[in-house]
Amino acid sequence: MLKKKIIKKTAETEVTFEFAQNGVQSVSLVADFNQWQPVTMKYHKKEKTFRAKVKLPKNKTFHFRYLLDGADWENDHQADDYVANPFGSDNSVVHTNALEKMKA
Repeated sequence: MLKKKIIKKTAETEVTFEFAQNGVQSVSLVADFNQWQPVTMKYHKKEKTFRAKVKLPKNKTFHFRYLLDGADWENDHQADDYVANPFGSDNSVVHTNALEKMKA
């Protein structure tokens, strides 16, 4: 799940990436904005979700995926869009435009 918050003072968008547990032990956020290097998402026991907040430039488009237990790839089912990647699957896409649909 994606949640977005426009930060007017810095011309950024704070994006919260969330992934429900579904029996996995770890979830990493892997994206073009972090040079496709896995960033471990923090587990929130009460909500049973993994979460990461990232500040990104406004009016941009970024590709990302979730890496589960260091082995399995998963997309965000509420991503703004999906784009084919060179590995025969799709990347999730997040838009940081103020005019794009904002998820609460």
